[in-house]
Amino acid sequence: MEEVKLFWTWSSPYAQRIVWALKLKGVEYETMYEDLANKSRLLLEYNPVHKKVPVLLHNGTPVCESLVILEYVDETWNTAARLLPEDPLARATARFWAKFNDNQHGHSKHISAKGWSKRKQRNIDIVEKHLTGKKFFSGETLGFLDLVFGWIAVYLDIVEETSGIKILDKERFPLISAWMENFSHAPVIEENRPDREKLISKYKLMREYFISAAAANNGTGS
Repeated sequence: MEEVKLFWTWSSPYAQRIVWALKLKGVEYETMYEDLANKSRLLLEYNPVHKKVPVLLHNGTPVCESLVILEYVDETWNTAARLLPEDPLARATARFWAKFNDNQHGHSKHISAKGWSKRKQRNIDIVEKHLTGKKFFSGETLGFLDLVFGWIAVYLDIVEETSGIKILDKERFPLISAWMENFSHAPVIEENRPDREKLISKYKLMREYFISAAAANNGTGS
């Protein structure tokens, strides 16, 4: 019998991707919750390079980094619905957009008016255009890119509420707004998403911490 364990924390959007992928694939796994303020010996052993979640442990072998894990899950349990398209060009395109999300835009826990630059706003414009004529990023069903961009649907309004900054205007971004509704109401997403009130509390604490740390650094001139 195969062994599948997922080292993750409930508030991480990167780890949440893997939960959704495993659920979509119907893969049974054991949850290994991590306290990132006090990381376990096993997490440090299985991910000695970055020391981060998520880590997927499959029959004793660790796989690290969320985008890598998503592809591994898709290829290992390929009898279920595929996350990535079969066509090589479409797969390469999906990888490009995934890298664009994580490198150029990504997810921000402590956004500020100064930090939310015009460049990042333009990135959302680019994502909006990519959804033209589509229900999901992958077409008519949830796929790889929907899980990658899923943080927008689940976490962005948490960032907006805790920062006091309106980021996603429905009139300016109607396609993303429609996708968010479709994504959020997919059963696997509805049934496996972090508690909103817990996220708000956590993000408020993180925001206060980052503001205090920035103020301390400015005070010392460092």
